[in-house]
Amino acid sequence: MSFKLSNIQQQKGIATKEKSEWSSILQKEIVLFGNGFSNKLKEDFYTELGVLLNAGVSLKEGLELLLNSQNKKATKDILEIVVADLIEGQSMSEAIRTHKAFTEYEYYSIKIGEETGTLAAVVKQLGAFFARKNQQRRDVVSALTYPIIVFSTAFLVVLFMLHFVVPMFQDIFKQNKVELPGITNFIISVSEFMKSYGLVIIFGMISLFASRFLFNKQEWYRRFKDSLLLKLPFFGNFIKTVYLSQFTQAIALLSASKVPVINSIQLVKKMIAFYPLQDALTSVEASILKGATLSESLASHPIFSDKMIALVKVAEQTNQTEFIFDRLNVQYHEQVQRQSKMMSTIMEPLIIVFVGVMVGIILIAMYLPMFKLGTVLGG
Repeated sequence: MSFKLSNIQQQKGIATKEKSEWSSILQKEIVLFGNGFSNKLKEDFYTELGVLLNAGVSLKEGLELLLNSQNKKATKDILEIVVADLIEGQSMSEAIRTHKAFTEYEYYSIKIGEETGTLAAVVKQLGAFFARKNQQRRDVVSALTYPIIVFSTAFLVVLFMLHFVVPMFQDIFKQNKVELPGITNFIISVSEFMKSYGLVIIFGMISLFASRFLFNKQEWYRRFKDSLLLKLPFFGNFIKTVYLSQFTQAIALLSASKVPVINSIQLVKKMIAFYPLQDALTSVEASILKGATLSESLASHPIFSDKMIALVKVAEQTNQTEFIFDRLNVQYHEQVQRQSKMMSTIMEPLIIVFVGVMVGIILIAMYLPMFKLGTVLGG
């Protein structure tokens, strides 16, 4: 079985051209606050719908049951419109096509299920996709939350010492005209700098954090942010692994629905909002259209590992694309879990050591002149 994505694209062509940039941004797969139909709700929605369809419940009845079980008004409003469209004779894919809460990946996947008679299997796969994605998000949040809290607390402690404790010692040293060692002069200079520009630095950090919400809809900002994240030591590799896990899972699901490779690349490129991966997939798509194999196309981009390229080459030779990408997804998912636990385990003592060193340097710098001060007072 196979389906022609070009036929679906022609049906959507006019509507797609009329969409504004604002609308296309809202349809991105990865969102921060959700749009009435969060990834967690989608996980439950598709999983439960798959169970109902496999149990012999009709699509309309299944959606009505899910509608009645919803407590969130925004979600109920969306499902009410979808059910109303179904009653008017539209297919489910057509019903969700105009809603910004659903992505193109979901539209095409459900369209595939309708054309091939495998809608129950497709919605079950969508539930599995969002379940894995939500788990990865929890892994990332779990790995970063505690280190960020500890580091923020440490920063405030050091800032307090530089702003209040160091000036107290500085006044004592000035009154007694004690000759200060180099490390003490350095800490005093840092303290004076923080007193003069501390509020500016704090305001700048808050502004930098707020810029995420102000400019997150701008392509140049997201492209810069994604490139910067990818270059961070250790974190960059972890983030890349998260997105490669999503990439391999999506290819596996599309391969199971008999979607051609080139069409799978096009869909995945639209659903994963990570520009280094999107740029690589754009190049991969162009290379495949020129006659190259998928493994050859992937090999020209460093974001794809040698192991993935070797296994994809095996998949091409054995016609086991779905199986190979599914195995790759399992491996990447396990790697994400290991790395998230490792970050939590390693970063905690590292931050504590860093804080201890910083506080120790400040205390040493302040107490070194005390020996000379004792000599002056004794004399």
